[in-house]
Amino acid sequence: MNADDTKKPYHHGALKQALVAAGIEILDAQGLEALSLRAIAARVGVSHTAPKNHFGSLRGLLTAIATTGFHRHADMMRASESGDMGPVQRQHAAMQGYVRFAAAHPHLFRLMFSPTQCSFDDPDLVAAARASYAVLQDIARGLDWDKSALPGADRRAELMLWSLVHGYAMLALSGMMGGTGDTLGMADIMPDFGYLPADNAREP
Repeated sequence: MNADDTKKPYHHGALKQALVAAGIEILDAQGLEALSLRAIAARVGVSHTAPKNHFGSLRGLLTAIATTGFHRHADMMRASESGDMGPVQRQHAAMQGYVRFAAAHPHLFRLMFSPTQCSFDDPDLVAAARASYAVLQDIARGLDWDKSALPGADRRAELMLWSLVHGYAMLALSGMMGGTGDTLGMADIMPDFGYLPADNAREP
């Protein structure tokens, strides 16, 4: 190990977490173009070789950053849920959480869905993305809409809700929805979906 790598008393796992956290801070403040292994190392206060030793390349580090992003994304979608909420309230809370995350971390959000920047076959990234998608699966299960009786209805509902909320989030980030004074929120455009009774629930 380079002597400079011991500038701070990080153990292996803590340094990896610190490098990822520093990457997210740089992303939030300056965008992807400012993100480099050297910039992250400087922010943490370790040798410029430390990030490469842990992640192999910038792509490896970006993949780890996106993995953390998906975990935080899932947490924010569930943050407004409470035990006494009905399915419609949970649906609205999750969808609004999805959009809030994108608005709070626009560069991270774009990175999470960028196959050119991240390795989408990385098992940790796959698991984190699935945990995030599981929130959408939960709110889609048993949705009562015009495709409820079709084969694979829950999968259709998942993709419909995902397309709606992700499309809204991306349009909002692009600035193509008008000024902040006249932009409608996610709750303002959500269709009034109900849910089938539990005894009529379909197999996923």
